[in-house]
Amino acid sequence: MGLFRIIQLTDMKLLYLFVLLFPSFFMSATPVDVIDRTAELLKDGNTRELAATFSSSIEMTILGEDNVYSNTQAEQALAEFFKRCQPHSAKVLHRITSNAHYQYAVIILNTSNGTYRTCVSLKSVNGKFEVNEMRIEAEKTK
Repeated sequence: MGLFRIIQLTDMKLLYLFVLLFPSFFMSATPVDVIDRTAELLKDGNTRELAATFSSSIEMTILGEDNVYSNTQAEQALAEFFKRCQPHSAKVLHRITSNAHYQYAVIILNTSNGTYRTCVSLKSVNGKFEVNEMRIEAEKTK
């Protein structure tokens, strides 16, 4: 009878452990918000990973110079901007996420050379959001 009691206690401990750990498995698998991720990549000046989120062609405006770039050209243009203006912080000022196929964000980017208002449009392609437009302009003071 003692062995049966030990097995019951062990089974109960395993059940408790399972109940405690099982929800945390799903919590860690939550997807990263695409707008927050974009802001983080801008803050880090990580053009390589940021370009991985670009559409095959992207409309980009950097300080009044606008063009439609290939993914690679956009990465180079952004890298040139970050050489002149090394990013220090980025804060999402505004976001629109009400459409399942389109998202939009305004991100305030603080750099070594000033503060910039960065507008990003993202479009869902095959279930994945891609940046299809980015504008970086000097932040207007109040």
